Amino acid sequence: MNRMLVVVFNSEREAEAGTRVMKELHAEGGITLYSMGVIAKDASGHVSVKEAPVEGPAGAGVGLAVGALVGLLGGPVGVVLGAVTGTLAGAMRDYWVAGVGLDFVEESEKSLQPGKVALIAEVEEEWVIPVDVRMEKAGGVVFRRARVDVAEAQFDSDIAAFNAEIAELEAEAQSASGMAKTSLEKKAHSLSASLDAALHRARKRAESLKGEVEGKISALTAQIARTDGDVKAKLEARVKRVRLAYDERIARLKLAWGTTRQWLAAEPMSD
Repeated sequence: MNRMLVVVFNSEREAEAGTRVMKELHAEGGITLYSMGVIAKDASGHVSVKEAPVEGPAGAGVGLAVGALVGLLGGPVGVVLGAVTGTLAGAMRDYWVAGVGLDFVEESEKSLQPGKVALIAEVEEEWVIPVDVRMEKAGGVVFRRARVDVAEAQFDSDIAAFNAEIAELEAEAQSASGMAKTSLEKKAHSLSASLDAALHRARKRAESLKGEVEGKISALTAQIARTDGDVKAKLEARVKRVRLAYDERIARLKLAWGTTRQWLAAEPMSD
């Protein structure tokens, strides 16, 4: 399962041990580590980046979720990582990209007390025990949350709302006349433009999602190349699950958005 992890430590030394644990688990095949970063909060509450999110062979798309979560936990520190933070729009963008609920952000932020250090990572894992046990030995407390379709759900809601309002205005315009009819038609036209803009953003999101998944499969493929036997078989099964999850997600997007405009051209990634 694709998850975001926040592991809170009492010191930078412990956090360094935690990063070694994550790399070891990746090398062993227990998890697939897509990206990882480390932040620290000083005595005055200021958050600084100790280790910027590191991407594997996957490319730029795979580090975005960790960078976004760093932005949410660190506020303006996200600017250092290229995230658009410091504004409501920036916070929403980070929230969408991170793919976690605000309650998870709040829980993690509450645990990141002054003097604490947090390791933030995006991983693929089937079991929580390997990470939890070894992080506990390193002095860390693990918080995790499965990534969800936050952005897609918002687009679904926006598109449905635009469609409903346009339908109401068009129906009202049919029974109106004169200036009232002209005014209603103008409002419907304006909403149609807003709908097209929302659909454009949704299409960009689908394209971004495809790039991210391609990057993750690249990371998994590189990991497979360094393993054999049972571990290799486990990782190959992990690749299939990632592909299947993407295909199912795109199918849902086509169903939700394609009924409004025949524009969503993303193709399934299954072999």
